[in-house]
Amino acid sequence: MGRLIKNHWARLIALTAAAYQVASALEGFFWPKIFFDFLTKTLDPAVKPVPALQIINLLLGLWIFAWEWPLGLIAGSSIHRSLEARLASFPLASLASILLYQGTNPAIYYIVAMVVYFWAYSEGEIICAKPWTLPQRGRPGGSKA
Repeated sequence: MGRLIKNHWARLIALTAAAYQVASALEGFFWPKIFFDFLTKTLDPAVKPVPALQIINLLLGLWIFAWEWPLGLIAGSSIHRSLEARLASFPLASLASILLYQGTNPAIYYIVAMVVYFWAYSEGEIICAKPWTLPQRGRPGGSKA
């Protein structure tokens, strides 16, 4: 049996979160609501009359979906192969998502993906330039001479 490739698992979780975030942003256009409106009404201008939070969630969801799939322009680039960039950007996407009432589940998924990406980072995993491939191992003890 093979080893668990944690960055592929985290990528699937992040794709789910991004798709869910796009869907929640679209739903937020029709039923705008801040998650913390039971505590205060001061955040309500973020969702109505101008849907700023919904637009932010839509753009972040589309960006992360294109980054994790990856889109042809992004595939193989340094931003695509960077675990550190993911660990830095997912908290922002999670924060934007949790502020929108419909986006609480993608925020939880982003947190789970961050934990798994950190696990992969701490074990020294790398993301290959070609999407969804495994790193190639050299022959143990062999020489290329």
